[in-house]
Amino acid sequence: MSTFDERNLLPETLPGKPMHLAKDWFDKTCEKKWQPNPNAMTLSTVDNKNTPSSRIVLCKYFVPDPGYIVFFTNYNSRKGKEIRENPEVSLVFHWDNIGRQARIKGRAIYSPSSESDKYFASRNRGSQISAWGSNQSQTILSRNDLIKQMNDKLNEYDSPGTQNEKEIPRPPHWGGIRVWAHEIELWMDGENRVHDRARWTRKLEINKDNSFSVSKWTGTRLQP
Repeated sequence: MSTFDERNLLPETLPGKPMHLAKDWFDKTCEKKWQPNPNAMTLSTVDNKNTPSSRIVLCKYFVPDPGYIVFFTNYNSRKGKEIRENPEVSLVFHWDNIGRQARIKGRAIYSPSSESDKYFASRNRGSQISAWGSNQSQTILSRNDLIKQMNDKLNEYDSPGTQNEKEIPRPPHWGGIRVWAHEIELWMDGENRVHDRARWTRKLEINKDNSFSVSKWTGTRLQP
């Protein structure tokens, strides 16, 4: 059996800004395209009966300072309703091709309208129509009914047989969610399963403008 690898995969002195380190991993994975959808992350929420639910969403903005993640969704979806009931959520990025993972716990709040408007305007027209045409997480009788519902919404903005296209506004029920991190754990794959792990925590204090004041991060190394 080979000896255990004694290299420190994370710095021996843990950095005081772990979100910046995670952002470096995120940026490099996206830049190198080491795996499909490197911005995919698991979002876990809990409903008012303490039942957890997880799904994959896409990170659209990773803001290491002051420290939040942004994704976009239908606010009336299951995840949207559960976030209103309990804004404490968790996120996991797993970059299998480079043996790294970031786990984030935080408090979810709506993005400012300006951020949601800007991102919605950048989406292709089909995605904009889908945001209006889909009652996300609601039941529907058939796929054909869903397509008809989408086409009906499309016809409200596009005149069939013409080049007339109306500007599509952002639906009031659709927009960004900012997850302000109060805990982050970074994990790096190690030889013989002696992985390198560290966890950082900080305190959040809500401000009147719906942002947060934050304390400094405190980090500690964990056994694998």
